[in-house]
Amino acid sequence: MVEVCGRPIVEWQIELLKRRGFREFVILAGYRWERLVQHLGSGKNLGVKISYVVEDEPLGTGGAIKNAEHVLRDDMFLVLNGDVITDLDPTKLIEIVTEDHKSVAGIALVPMRSPYGVVKVSNGYVEEFVEKPRLDYWINAGVYVMKPEIFRYLPEKGDIEKTAFPMLAKERRLRAYSYNNVFWRAIDTVKDVDEATTELRRLYPDICTGE
Repeated sequence: MVEVCGRPIVEWQIELLKRRGFREFVILAGYRWERLVQHLGSGKNLGVKISYVVEDEPLGTGGAIKNAEHVLRDDMFLVLNGDVITDLDPTKLIEIVTEDHKSVAGIALVPMRSPYGVVKVSNGYVEEFVEKPRLDYWINAGVYVMKPEIFRYLPEKGDIEKTAFPMLAKERRLRAYSYNNVFWRAIDTVKDVDEATTELRRLYPDICTGE
């Protein structure tokens, strides 16, 4: 329930996906799940439908999805990590996975940015300071599209990045789509909260509620 610009991360996820046409959400909850239910309820106040699947013990990212098989197994679905706020449009990723009949899942990728500012130097003289530049790598955005077949690969307990995804990659059944020029933030520190708040207040002042 960490708040960014006056709203919990999960509310940001719902609000931004709602703008992409998503209306039904399943929240995979664990520790202190009652607070989520109390705050979000059925989703009516947000204009969506929310249901919950609660794990009795920590199951990891793969085990948590596996635990929700009874409510997710009938159709393709979208997954977001709980610490991510992004406005990327998953439509293209969904299309790629849908059209590739052999694929089981797809991962959204975003550019990696240096966590630090860098200094450009020439012949011992400082030429330029560059604040957190983009690096020549892509990182997992924590946004996935999955077909029901994914449940054959998921562990009862464990992280999907260490279990199902490596197996799917080896079988060439895991697709990816790279996103440029989107807002993406993983909220891991107080500094992340502050920086994301500044950006979101500029990009989405209608959603921000905090001062």
